[in-house]
Amino acid sequence: MAARIDHLVTSGTFSLDGGTWDVDNNVWIVGDDSEAIVIDAAHDADAIEAALGGRTLRAIVCTHAHNDHIDAAPALAAATGAPILLHPDDLPLWRMTHPARLPDGELQDGQTLTVAGTTLTVLHTPGHAPGAVCLHARGLATVFTGDTLFQGGPGATGRSFSDHPTIVASIRDRLLTLGPETVVRTGHGDSTTIGAEAPGLPEWLAQDG
Repeated sequence: MAARIDHLVTSGTFSLDGGTWDVDNNVWIVGDDSEAIVIDAAHDADAIEAALGGRTLRAIVCTHAHNDHIDAAPALAAATGAPILLHPDDLPLWRMTHPARLPDGELQDGQTLTVAGTTLTVLHTPGHAPGAVCLHARGLATVFTGDTLFQGGPGATGRSFSDHPTIVASIRDRLLTLGPETVVRTGHGDSTTIGAEAPGLPEWLAQDG
């Protein structure tokens, strides 16, 4: 059976630099009827486990380590036995939320993950966070961008560990080189396409964060 993409929205809070905000997060599940991976275990491990429907969870992939994207990861890992994978550059952020529980493995640029016959390639896209990554599933004509690229432009860079010129360079060099038909499945809000977002690059380059 071919891989499919399931989508779950969970609600909770994002906290950094002394502030806390209510947020809705996209949780993406890629797999078939027997196995899957979860991209960003946000807020509600029980709801994510229920959405898996008994499938074997191969990995919990973190696009970055802001608390709203990883807060449910340890509980989901404990319930399923799946490893948590994170780019090592985001360990300082990870430790703010889970000081006593490290990830189980590292994500590196160019690494590939395979589930249900579908390959996902890790693209290191720093800027929103130092260890931010996107996952390109060429066979599904999709890229999972976490908080790097949204409908309407780059992710936020006004808080600690972020940098606007870096995120714009990541988007320009790593994401806009993908096919314009590639669907962008984001960490929050609606999906878009590379072709729809590419015309915004000159404006993003001119901004200072």
